Amino acid sequence: MVLSIFTILIVTPTIGVKMQDTYIFEKCILFCQCEMLLRPIGLLVAGLARRKEIVRKLSNNKNLHAIQCDITKEEDILNAFEWIDEHLGAIHILVNCAGVIRITNLTEGSTKLWREVFDTNVMGLCIATREAVRSMRKNNVDGHIVHLNSIAGHKVCPLPNVNVTAASKHSVTALTETLRQELNSIGCKIKISSISPGVTKSDAVDAAYMASGQRPPQELINWIKAAPSLESYDVADAVIYVLSTPSHVQIHELIIKPVGEII
Repeated sequence: MVLSIFTILIVTPTIGVKMQDTYIFEKCILFCQCEMLLRPIGLLVAGLARRKEIVRKLSNNKNLHAIQCDITKEEDILNAFEWIDEHLGAIHILVNCAGVIRITNLTEGSTKLWREVFDTNVMGLCIATREAVRSMRKNNVDGHIVHLNSIAGHKVCPLPNVNVTAASKHSVTALTETLRQELNSIGCKIKISSISPGVTKSDAVDAAYMASGQRPPQELINWIKAAPSLESYDVADAVIYVLSTPSHVQIHELIIKPVGEII
């Protein structure tokens, strides 16, 4: 008998679903299945993506719900949260995976590409976080918000033409601490965690160049192949780790690097 329902909301990039996001979906579903064996609750995973059929392809698990949402559009985000409230109930966990890179520069760069980065990495994250906190507080849920940050949120990596990426990720680091302080000031027990991976094998670089109307140079491809890197499932494992902590423990920042990382 199901006594209550926990909803995990995963927000993915505007264009496609990155490899690490696929693993996070799969890990969260597995996490849900394991939790259901331990206690009489049901857990649901809702995935927001611009093309919801991409989310549907990840799993045929009935607990995974695909919701159409362009994270750069506030109306889409609000509509998605309204649907979740009506059909799934209170949100207990929010995982902000949405993050993009655009290939341009600061001295002669494209304003359009800069804006795409900030609209996704900062504004979309802020709006989704605000709505999740509203849902949690309205339903008296001591939930958990996880920002998928980056090592670029803690230092500026010497990589060409990633321009405002580090600025957007440093914003995520600051927003994590700001939210923690705000929640403390009102006596709210919602937890906030930032996970900052180093170099990770994924399709993020190809997606960045494609969205910027370019092709990655061969020397960059060779460097990525040779560089020490995390696997996408390492990032997913980190998400499950911070979610599995007891109620009195908050992992505020988790930086994970591959052994031998050189940037």
